[in-house]
Amino acid sequence: MTGSAQRPLLFLDVDGPLIPFGAAPQQYPDGYSTYRTSSEPRKADSNPLLARIDPAHGPRLVALPCDLVWATAWMDDANECIAPRIGLPRLPVVTWPEPSEVDEQDERDGMHWKTRALVDWAAGRPFAWVDDEVTDIDRAWVSVHHRGQALLHRVDPGRGLGDADYAALDEWFRGHGTLSSHG
Repeated sequence: MTGSAQRPLLFLDVDGPLIPFGAAPQQYPDGYSTYRTSSEPRKADSNPLLARIDPAHGPRLVALPCDLVWATAWMDDANECIAPRIGLPRLPVVTWPEPSEVDEQDERDGMHWKTRALVDWAAGRPFAWVDDEVTDIDRAWVSVHHRGQALLHRVDPGRGLGDADYAALDEWFRGHGTLSSHG
């Protein structure tokens, strides 16, 4: 294996994993805080939820042995508003299908609208997908339709990415992310 082209992908959602949103601030665990700096660009200030992003996510994500890809409805706004806030470079962005192109049967069956697009984008490369809306239906579909290894990791949207999530991702990337079987 040579170069970063062979590294597994990490498809990263924003709302839920990076911006926790399931509880009022007083309901977050002890020690949880919001994160603001006075030097943030004006565009970032337009969304008050951005203050919930922990800047420590950037170094933790970069430390994972993978190539990071935004897999979020924020699209390229993630590069404008979130990447600088947490110290990430510009990342590739998954382009989503138009609503008219989403398979209605998939939605009736309970599959997430992102699932097909992520498998297509990965094109056989091993990948992990971090999202707060991943279900067993998505996992089953990916196991049948993706020829590489995949980890679909659901994050608690009330807490966002935490230590246990990073440990699970790191373990998977280091132990299974380069194998050709399904995870």
